[in-house]
Amino acid sequence: MDDKLYSVDQIAEMLGLHVRTVRGYVREGRLKAVRIGKQYRIARDDLEEFTGRSPMSPAAEPVARHCRVDVSSIVEIDAISAERAGRVTTMLMSAAAARGAGARQLRIETAYDEERARLKIVVLGRLDDSIAVLRHVEAVIS
Repeated sequence: MDDKLYSVDQIAEMLGLHVRTVRGYVREGRLKAVRIGKQYRIARDDLEEFTGRSPMSPAAEPVARHCRVDVSSIVEIDAISAERAGRVTTMLMSAAAARGAGARQLRIETAYDEERARLKIVVLGRLDDSIAVLRHVEAVIS
């Protein structure tokens, strides 16, 4: 039997919960704890019973979160010939492929509507990558 005891703050951090939420679980009896002075302590075994996993397992470690901005862009170009639309598409696909194997994910799709002479470009990716693609489009179309 492991006699490791955790504070409410430690449990909250491990589970990605607010401290008040963990205290509520203790008060409701959902999470067993012992009171030592004015603070609760939770035994490792009780935490494992509550979560169904070991506190040292990777699933119990706090998730590292990083700010990330993704962009979904749709560009429509009217009055463009099929030939020019093909060149724009080839240029965009080449630029995306030239980014290399270690580059972040960038998805570009194109569709040409002959009846309307319209090229639709869909760009999905990180903000800076999307800006670069849109600048390529602007340079080719201008």
